[in-house]
Amino acid sequence: MARRYDPGRRERIIDAALRVVAREGIAGLSHRTVAAEADVPLGSTTYHFASLDELLVAALRRCNENFARTVRESDCLADPGVPLAGGLTRLLEEWFAGGRGPAELEYELYLAALRRPALRAVAAEWADDLGALLASRTDPATARALVALLDGISLQVLLTGGEFDAAYTREMLGRIVDGAGR
Repeated sequence: MARRYDPGRRERIIDAALRVVAREGIAGLSHRTVAAEADVPLGSTTYHFASLDELLVAALRRCNENFARTVRESDCLADPGVPLAGGLTRLLEEWFAGGRGPAELEYELYLAALRRPALRAVAAEWADDLGALLASRTDPATARALVALLDGISLQVLLTGGEFDAAYTREMLGRIVDGAGR
């Protein structure tokens, strides 16, 4: 039997892994559940990803790329006339307006790095890449502080089940940005 040429299969497997994690959490992720979700033979998942850690790295990297693209395309960085604190607040507001699901998925993968060393470098890439994007509008140390605050606020909203507080976020981000000018 001839092999079927399927150049998009690897990407479909990553997409399927994201859907499985979103629905069942990382505990529900296996080569078998991903293969079923992607509608591919089990051997395809192990061919493209020898381990679940490799698959999780690819899934986390996909989330990182999606978020970085959103930030890059946002007016909060592109337009120097938009106050940075206000632009970042609007960015988080839009992220949470899409429902908790996407944010929970991204943070579940991000926090999996606590127990899975293979994910740590990719989790660090997220913070480093966001910091580099923000450094285009401020200095590197302030950019790192902004990333830490954005992370902390997001985690608090997700873990407590609370609502995103735009006014508080804008004020706290503003304190960091304004403090950088001193």
